[in-house]
Amino acid sequence: MSRSRTRSARTAGVAAAAAVLALVAPATAAQAAPVSSPTAGTVATSWAPGGNAAILGIDYGTWQRDVAAVIDVARPYIQQRIAQTPAGQKPAIVLDIDNSSLETDFHYFWTFPTPAIAQVRDLVRYADSQGVDIFFVTARPGIIASLTQHNLTAVGYPVTGLYVRDLPDLFDEVSTYKTAKRAEIEARGYTIIANIGNNESDLVGGHAERTFKLPDYDGKLS
Repeated sequence: MSRSRTRSARTAGVAAAAAVLALVAPATAAQAAPVSSPTAGTVATSWAPGGNAAILGIDYGTWQRDVAAVIDVARPYIQQRIAQTPAGQKPAIVLDIDNSSLETDFHYFWTFPTPAIAQVRDLVRYADSQGVDIFFVTARPGIIASLTQHNLTAVGYPVTGLYVRDLPDLFDEVSTYKTAKRAEIEARGYTIIANIGNNESDLVGGHAERTFKLPDYDGKLS
């Protein structure tokens, strides 16, 4: 099975779990307050162990350090790129969700909202405060679009737009679908200054000035 197909299967599992959660979670959980953003460079230490990463033997602390190493490169680039934005240009950042924006594989499936990756959220909130629009392009199916949107905003992400896979998209490779959505964002007049994801399928295909790859440990993380 190809890596992109494996990822699609994992995403379907996340979707199924989320759909169950949407039916059984109490209303109070759906109204959880946004998590406060840490200062730049800090690493979140609050974590309930569990999930797919624990089964695969991926150490949370190591993953956090590896994520921080990428964000430490992305931050100065994005700061400089924002400062150099020509008048009238509409800069945007595109992000994957699972293990790129949310700590999906590091928590049990019933954890809701799934916590944000603090370093990524901090960078995204900075960019948003500087007038950069924030788009999420995910392989998650459309049936959980509203649940996904709520999760992102509940943990503190600004969301200009969310792209999920509708039925026709499910027959495409993930990379093909995501490339098409970035092209669609560009067609709306945006310049994608950065594309952040943890799988090659999030990043290949162009339509971004620069890409930043978070760790996936040879495809172990969805």
